[in-house]
Amino acid sequence: MLGEGILKGLVETARNFAGSYVSKERMTTVEYPEERLPLPEASRNFPFLVYDGSDWEAGLRCVACQICEKECPPKCIFIEKSKDKKPDYVGKPQIYPTKFDIDISVCMSCQICVEVCPFEAIKMNNEFELATDDRFGGLLLDRRELAKSNEYYHQIHPTEAAEVDARLAAEKAKAEAKAKAAADAAAAKAAAAPPATTPSVAPVASAKPNEGEPKP
Repeated sequence: MLGEGILKGLVETARNFAGSYVSKERMTTVEYPEERLPLPEASRNFPFLVYDGSDWEAGLRCVACQICEKECPPKCIFIEKSKDKKPDYVGKPQIYPTKFDIDISVCMSCQICVEVCPFEAIKMNNEFELATDDRFGGLLLDRRELAKSNEYYHQIHPTEAAEVDARLAAEKAKAEAKAKAAADAAAAKAAAAPPATTPSVAPVASAKPNEGEPKP
């Protein structure tokens, strides 16, 4: 029947309109921005950088490997690598990004940067209120603006963040066990080695005076 779909849509709209006076579940809209619907956990918008600890600069997980920059389809990530190393939040010397910018006016939210990162350093944010009157500078986010704590990551993606933390903890425990085993093996090898012997010195025979020579 011609127009059957339109009639069904009008009936559904009328049902929701009338039902909204008696049931809150029938209210299909909210008075944004005063009212906000909770975002689904799987929602994503633009990337952000995860840091551990309380200091965003020392705790950045990013080690400037530049894989995300190379794999980004629209080439909206710009990274400059440090010339030196500095301790991270656990005291391990690491290369770090002196510059990490993302142009969100170009970003297509494909999440490829997240998938290729081997350090769980970049994740997808669900923040969408990013409108600005500055078309260029306002949409180019630097590493300070991109840095978000691991606690924030747990707030917006709790299931995913818990899985990441468990995986990182398992990898850390495995590395520590490997290092301990290597240290124990080195200590056992040193203990089993024979003690070093001091070379003996042959005694020097004193010269006897000739029988014909007068004794002093």
